[in-house]
Amino acid sequence: MVSGDRQVVVGEKGPFWQMQREFSRHFGRIDVLCPRPSGPVVTTTIHGNVHFHPAPVERGGALDFGGAVARWVGAEGTRLVRAHGAQLVVSHDYGTFTNGRGAWRITQATGVPYVSEVHHVPGHPIAADHRERVEKLLTRAYVRWARTRALGFRVVNATEMPALLRRWGVPAERIHVLPSQYLDLSVFTPRADSTPTHDVVFAGRTVANKRVAVIIEALAKLRAEGLDLSVLLIGKGPLRPAVEALAQARRVRATFVDWVAEAHDLADMYRASRVCVCASTCEGGPRFTVEAMAVGVPVVSTAVGIMPDLLQDGRAGRLVGFGVEDLARGLREVLSDEGQRRALGAEAHRRVQRFEYHRALAGYADGLKALAGERSA
Repeated sequence: MVSGDRQVVVGEKGPFWQMQREFSRHFGRIDVLCPRPSGPVVTTTIHGNVHFHPAPVERGGALDFGGAVARWVGAEGTRLVRAHGAQLVVSHDYGTFTNGRGAWRITQATGVPYVSEVHHVPGHPIAADHRERVEKLLTRAYVRWARTRALGFRVVNATEMPALLRRWGVPAERIHVLPSQYLDLSVFTPRADSTPTHDVVFAGRTVANKRVAVIIEALAKLRAEGLDLSVLLIGKGPLRPAVEALAQARRVRATFVDWVAEAHDLADMYRASRVCVCASTCEGGPRFTVEAMAVGVPVVSTAVGIMPDLLQDGRAGRLVGFGVEDLARGLREVLSDEGQRRALGAEAHRRVQRFEYHRALAGYADGLKALAGERSA
């Protein structure tokens, strides 16, 4: 695997560590090429058979498509394939796509095919800023290059990404939907004794594409119309001070939490809210909305990532447009009737059961094995 994860080698047990814990049961050996970490390397082997290989070099300039990292990925990956054998190279592709370029070098040297994972495209369906517009152009250029080189593309939602890749010339049979939502449903589950203390909850970094300011503006609009809602905002980011100032100026009742370390505590925060909201312009998941659905909280979201797959028919929440008025209308509809809100939450809980940790990761592993088998055949 050619990954963008830097957490594991510095000792953090984040989502990628959790994913590999289950993945290690499905494969004899997993080698992970990862970026150079910012801190000292604490570990390079986890779960007995997952081996990490941090890059000794940094990425080059912003447009360095075939630079030092891509060359290192190609050389180190080739060495590992020849030393230990491999049936498939899986490349997590984003940014300037050094991973995918390096993975192609491995394929050229060894004959082992690579699968390109494109979880989401910055700037799609809406660009939050000029940088995302540039990133979308870079992604399109990479996809058009990789469509004749990669064995296929792994995507993590069934609506947004397949449609985009088809428009960019990728044949439908080379697009493989393998979701990236893996939930511990013993943690993210409804509790009958939960009492909501907040009306709205959001979790994520306060960055441009998350549009947390739009959430504040929608709540301010509802307040002006006589519906005074409280919001719990979980997460830090560069735009956090501006969002805090906006909430104060608009007199929105906002509670800010920097970080929630334990999944149990995060689940409690979702359960203590009446509706979860996402105003993003582009997403791969997002994960937090699916976690909220698992505990029985309905979602109001823009049409990003996996949200169209889960909310299109309106039975588990509301899919809304990208404007402030659209978001405000969706929140009002969900919160206008408590019986309806509970019914939406129950359906939301039912729909995400397919993302149970063991089941979802087994599906991902089986999907990769099938791709490797297709190549062998």
